[in-house]
Amino acid sequence: MKRDSLFFRIKQGIQDTCYIMVEEIRNEFRDEGLLIFCVLVPLFYPLLYSWIYNNEVVRDVPVAVVDLSHSNASREFIRMVDGSPDTKVAYFCASLDEAKELTGKQQVHGTIFFPRDFETKLRRGEQVNVSVYCDMSLMLTYKAIYQTTLAVASEINSGIQISQSTGFTNRDDEITTKPLDFDEVPIFNTTSGYGNAILPGVLVLILQQTLLLGIGLSAGTAREKNRYQNLVPIEKHYNGIFRIVLGKSAAYFALYMVMAAYITLCVPRMFHFVSLVTAQTLIGLMVPFLLAVIFFGLTMSCLVRYRENVMLLVVFTSVPLLFMTGISWPQSNIPWFWEAFSWIFPSTFGVRGFLRISSMGATLPDIKVEYQALWIQALVYFFTACIVYRYQIMLSHKRARARLKQMKEGKAATQSHGNGLGQGSTSPYEDKAKGETANKVSE
Repeated sequence: MKRDSLFFRIKQGIQDTCYIMVEEIRNEFRDEGLLIFCVLVPLFYPLLYSWIYNNEVVRDVPVAVVDLSHSNASREFIRMVDGSPDTKVAYFCASLDEAKELTGKQQVHGTIFFPRDFETKLRRGEQVNVSVYCDMSLMLTYKAIYQTTLAVASEINSGIQISQSTGFTNRDDEITTKPLDFDEVPIFNTTSGYGNAILPGVLVLILQQTLLLGIGLSAGTAREKNRYQNLVPIEKHYNGIFRIVLGKSAAYFALYMVMAAYITLCVPRMFHFVSLVTAQTLIGLMVPFLLAVIFFGLTMSCLVRYRENVMLLVVFTSVPLLFMTGISWPQSNIPWFWEAFSWIFPSTFGVRGFLRISSMGATLPDIKVEYQALWIQALVYFFTACIVYRYQIMLSHKRARARLKQMKEGKAATQSHGNGLGQGSTSPYEDKAKGETANKVSE
């Protein structure tokens, strides 16, 4: 087979691509850092997150009670608050100062205060205030305390209205207490669970960040092993741009398709989170997402000089990227600049798409915007990765030629010096001896 033929070049390109892929897979399991961040972290980190949010909703939030009334009405109010699944009466205090001290120590998250004339005003038909002091440093506990006390107050008000009404039937009492009623019908996340709301985004972000860590660590290792800190080694298998990019990408893609299936399918089911994912929809989203992340990581690898820089960069960007996805803060309230900036990262569209297919049961046509944006990112970052590696190959060859030229010049100088010796000049050893003698004489 002729070496200049098209078939030979294609065959050689495929062989080189497979060689680079196998080398990358070997490096993933040889390097302890790559093994930790590309295998162990995706396996165990999602379990930790899922375990934390496994309770889904906040229950039995401790509250303190300051009851100056000591009446049947106040005790009934306290009993109903304590009977709610969201709150628990943990302390009875003699004053607000004592309750405030407990709140400062985080032993309680709120205080319910009953004035002395609580029952007296109720019997007179006068308006009476029940003060609710809530710790708003944690919004979930505040919500639990506020909604519980509001529901109890509403129920007691209904009982007072019924007792004072002139209705003769239960329907008359119902109209008296609720002239305008409403029905609350949850559409998605019917459990009101915080885990179901936040976990899909966290899982996809774990995929992206660990994958970027692996690619960055691999690039840092390649530079550290190379004498001139080149990203691309000077070998016969690393001559083509496409074979380098495709070989490296195939290694990470093969590994992370398995990790993506484990994180997005197995982990939610292990902890009984809502998962409406179908295989077809998941593959349609994960394939462009992983390709976009891989090519993005290969593009950014040109900036990696040392392994430590990658870890700092990934850790620093994790939380901002989670906020910019729009799952912890409404997307409509994100400033336009940060919204546009978030389009650079594949996690923005990956998280939004996976949240919809996982919690809302969306299909591929429903997330058309997300997976089309991911395919666009994959194509753009593929070409940028090719440009980066073309530059790195040219830089490696330039340094190699400079080194070869330097070696040739050194060899030529040695040969000319040897020719001079044949014409009666002294040897290097003789010159050294003469130099040492001259130094001794000068001393």
